[in-house]
Amino acid sequence: MLPRFPWQNVYAEQVIGSIRRECLDHVVVIGGRRLLRILTKYVEHYNATRTHLSLAKDAPRPRSVQPPSEGKVMEVPRVGGLHHEYQRRAA
Repeated sequence: MLPRFPWQNVYAEQVIGSIRRECLDHVVVIGGRRLLRILTKYVEHYNATRTHLSLAKDAPRPRSVQPPSEGKVMEVPRVGGLHHEYQRRAA
């Protein structure tokens, strides 16, 4: 059996790179609990709201289309304000 190297797994490398570029490069982490909280919020953002080109600009958890009749577009901060999601909400 050949040894396996983590840097040869393109999917893991892509996710780790995204976490570093889009999250950890922009925050100061003080302590393990804070890091875990930030990463938990980022994973939720990554799976629920972040667009992915390979998924036709949808998220891994598909989002519903929000017609203009659902209300005004509102900004919802994610990952402690580092990223934002835009949703229609009734005024």
